Amino acid sequence: MLLFLMVSRLRRRLHAVPPADVPETLPAISNAATADLAAYGDLELVERARAGDLAAYNTLVQRHERAVFGVAVRYLRSREQAEDVVQDAFLRGWSSLDSFRGEADIGFRVWLLRIASNRALDVLRSQSRRPSDSLDARLDDDTSAWEPESPVATPLDTAVVRDLGEQLEQFLGQLHPDQRLVVILSDIHDLAYDEIATIAGIPVGTVKSRINRGRARLRELLLASPSGRELLSSAQRHTQREKRRTTNGKEIGP
Repeated sequence: MLLFLMVSRLRRRLHAVPPADVPETLPAISNAATADLAAYGDLELVERARAGDLAAYNTLVQRHERAVFGVAVRYLRSREQAEDVVQDAFLRGWSSLDSFRGEADIGFRVWLLRIASNRALDVLRSQSRRPSDSLDARLDDDTSAWEPESPVATPLDTAVVRDLGEQLEQFLGQLHPDQRLVVILSDIHDLAYDEIATIAGIPVGTVKSRINRGRARLRELLLASPSGRELLSSAQRHTQREKRRTTNGKEIGP
């Protein structure tokens, strides 16, 4: 339960996808061309893109590329593979717009994440071994840390949660890919169970069980590490302090 409480407060600061060559089938559009489209909702942009408005689709790319890349890079544990998957997902999205129905429970981002997740799974299946964790040593602080959301956290509290996030970031690579995907979608991207079920193509009950098993495995890994045990203990004290600080939305002292 403690791990869930802590992880649920941690959210990654997602960086934009690094600049990459764009295939001729999806030419680059200037920022000026998309600026006027920023106020449009996803469904409106999809309709314009279906009519051949490439600037509208580019606006969708700019709006959702961080989330798609964030899922891909943690799922695959490789920046290079994640960049390829993201580019492929948006190209496939462009060519498959007619298959997006715009149902109320399936937003465009969820639809894109399903395409990207399926492509990432293809990459994993094509490998003769499970993906390595080399990403853990290559992510800088900004891209690896899961950020605390508490507005009343002290600098010490923030440091504890940041360090715990870095440990979880490393251990995430040791989860089974099925568990890793749902934990990423749930505990980092804060998606609902039904959205995760749509992305992963599994029943909601399976989503819940995989999340529970993934969280349990992360806790096991933390407890098996001396530094992890210390961080978990510190995180528990952090949680208790937060409860004492706030009652009915008011601070009541340290």
